[in-house]
Amino acid sequence: MMIKNFWKQLKNPILALAPMAGITDSTFRQVCRENGCDVAYSEMASVSALFFKPARTLELLKFGPAEHPYVVQLFGKDPKHFARATQIVSSEVKPDGIDINFGCPAKKVFGHGSGCALMPQPELAREIISAVCENTDLPVSIKIRAGIKDLTAIHFIEKIKDLPFTTVMVHGRTYEGGFSAVPNFAVVEEIKKIIPDKIVLANGGINTPEDAKNILEKYPTIDGLGIARGAWGRPYLFDEIKNLLASHRDEACLVSTGEYDFTRIKKIAIHHAELLWQKKGATGMFEIRKHLAWYFKGFPNASELRQKLVQAQSVEEIKNILQ
Repeated sequence: MMIKNFWKQLKNPILALAPMAGITDSTFRQVCRENGCDVAYSEMASVSALFFKPARTLELLKFGPAEHPYVVQLFGKDPKHFARATQIVSSEVKPDGIDINFGCPAKKVFGHGSGCALMPQPELAREIISAVCENTDLPVSIKIRAGIKDLTAIHFIEKIKDLPFTTVMVHGRTYEGGFSAVPNFAVVEEIKKIIPDKIVLANGGINTPEDAKNILEKYPTIDGLGIARGAWGRPYLFDEIKNLLASHRDEACLVSTGEYDFTRIKKIAIHHAELLWQKKGATGMFEIRKHLAWYFKGFPNASELRQKLVQAQSVEEIKNILQ
C-alpha cells in the first residue's frame, strides 16, 4: 500500500502542536498554524467510541482547510476497534495522518489499559500499529514516553521498529515522571539512531524559544519538536522559535511584558475568540475563558484583567475589556 507521507515534505526542524485533550480543538489548531506551527494534532479520540457510536467523536475531529497538515490521534486498547476507527477516520474525516497514543499517563486513560499502559505490552502494541497501518493509506505516527517502570522507550522502539509507521513523538519524561520531571532528550536521540529513516520528534517541557534552541543544538539529529503546554496562551511560540533559530539572537523573541507584545497578544486572543464564536456560539465563549486566562498571565494588573475576561459573554465584551 502506497503511503502519502506529508512528513517528508516538511522542513526540519518540524514544529508540531502536540495533542492535548480539551485544548487542541479546531480553533486552537488554526490559531497555532497561523503563528508558525508546521503540523497540528487533534485531541485524543477514543477508538471504542468510533467503533460503537461514532457521531459525537466525528464531530470532535472536524477540521478546516487552514489546519493542514492535520493528524488525528487515536487511543484505546482493542486492535479491532483501532482497525475500524482507522477506516472511519480515513474515509470520513480525511486528515493528513493518523497517530496512535502510547504515551498518555492520565489515570482515566492508563487505568483503562490505554495510552502509556500499552508500552509494556509490545505484542499488543504491534497488533495495534499493524491494525492501523493495514487500514489506511495515510502516514501513521505514534506518541510514546521515555519509559515506564523498567521499560525504556528505546526497548519499546526496538520491539516495533520493523513496522511501517512513519513518525514517532517521544515525550522526554517517563510515566512516573508525569509532567514535572526533567525531560531526558538523550533517549530521543538514541531512538533516532535506531530508526534513522523515520521522523523523530522530541516533546516535553518546551516552554520558551530558548528551550527549543537548546534542545535542537544539543541533539541535532532529531527532526523537530512537539510543543504542548508551552503553547498555552502563547500560540505564537512556534514563530518565536523560528525567529530565534533564524537569527540566533535573543532579541528575536518578544519581550513578555513589552507594549508590542501586549498589542500582538490582544490581537491573537480576539481572533481566537472570534473563531470560537463562529464555530460554537455561546458555548465557545465558555471555552475561550481558559485561553484568555493564559494569554494575559504575567502582565501588570493581570489578575484584575483576567477576572473580567473570564466573565465575558461575547466577543464584543472581550474587545471592550481589552481596550
